[in-house]
Amino acid sequence: MVNRNRALLFVGSYLSSNAEKKVSNISLSESLSMQLAQIGWTTLLTSRKINPLFRLTNIARDILCKRHDYDLVLIDLYSGRAFLLGEISATLLRMLKKNHVIILHGGNLPEYSKQHKKRISRLFNGSDHIVAPSKYMQIQMAKFDKEIQIIPNSIEVTRYPYKHRELVDPHLVWLRAFHKIYNPTLAPKVISRLIKEFSEIILTMVGPDKKDGSYIQTLEAAKNLDVLSRIELPGKVSNDDVPNWLNKGDIFINTTNFDNTPVSVIEAMACGLCIVSTDVGGIPYLMEDEVDALLVPPDDPDAMAGAVRRILTDPDLAARLSANARKKAESFSWERVLPMWERLINDVLENNETQKN
Repeated sequence: MVNRNRALLFVGSYLSSNAEKKVSNISLSESLSMQLAQIGWTTLLTSRKINPLFRLTNIARDILCKRHDYDLVLIDLYSGRAFLLGEISATLLRMLKKNHVIILHGGNLPEYSKQHKKRISRLFNGSDHIVAPSKYMQIQMAKFDKEIQIIPNSIEVTRYPYKHRELVDPHLVWLRAFHKIYNPTLAPKVISRLIKEFSEIILTMVGPDKKDGSYIQTLEAAKNLDVLSRIELPGKVSNDDVPNWLNKGDIFINTTNFDNTPVSVIEAMACGLCIVSTDVGGIPYLMEDEVDALLVPPDDPDAMAGAVRRILTDPDLAARLSANARKKAESFSWERVLPMWERLINDVLENNETQKN
């Protein structure tokens, strides 16, 4: 039986609203906290600070000063500089003897773990449970913990109007952050290989500029290939606007070089777009080639353009990909995923009570 009379603390970067009145998209864990709160759980979040140092300080203070206000902590773990946030949080919780669960994020975490084996092992060994969003992440991180549980990323499927694609227009959509790991410069290269055959082709590239030079490089590539006039760049959009932007097109291209279980792809599948994606990381575990997507090698504009061409010229293929994509997306609904989280949370809390007794 589910016992919801406990408080949960979520640790990560939750910037959808903050004191500086900035706005950002809602993270997966923040969405999870909201879903749990709606069914009776008490949920706390830390931190909403934008500055990384202030965020870390805020998290440490909340973990220490509010230690009597929560029963279990769920920590977002990313690679790179963000790893330190999870590492310090887990260290403090071990000192306080507080139960905590690690939630793995980001397609680059397996690669990062190869250079930081001792840190990963220490972090995993001190936690109560490890959660991965995909079979890919579970397999890649199994050397550190063989009991990693898969709970997939989730979306509110009903927020994404389904449009069955069959007679497909040459309007492509790309939805990620402009960062080198997502290889946005591949997108204009794909357009340049299709424009002579499909003279009305348009590419909408939605997402924020992460300031690593990728945005400028994408513009330069588009200009050099003489396709800049065919690319629409609305920048970052709110979560509420994502379905509208996705449904402006019929084909979704995912150009990334590293990936795990990208929510943007699941969102596109929910809308019924025909997906063309690189086959990196967790992508082959998320989608099946020729069934609900067409998968191509990374950084191969000819292969990706060829896959797009097939969809534009084969209505039966487009119809199959569209219908199967929506069906796959429905398996990521909160109605299916939230009970998995509740079972995990209760198991950890009950196990802790048993050990105390």
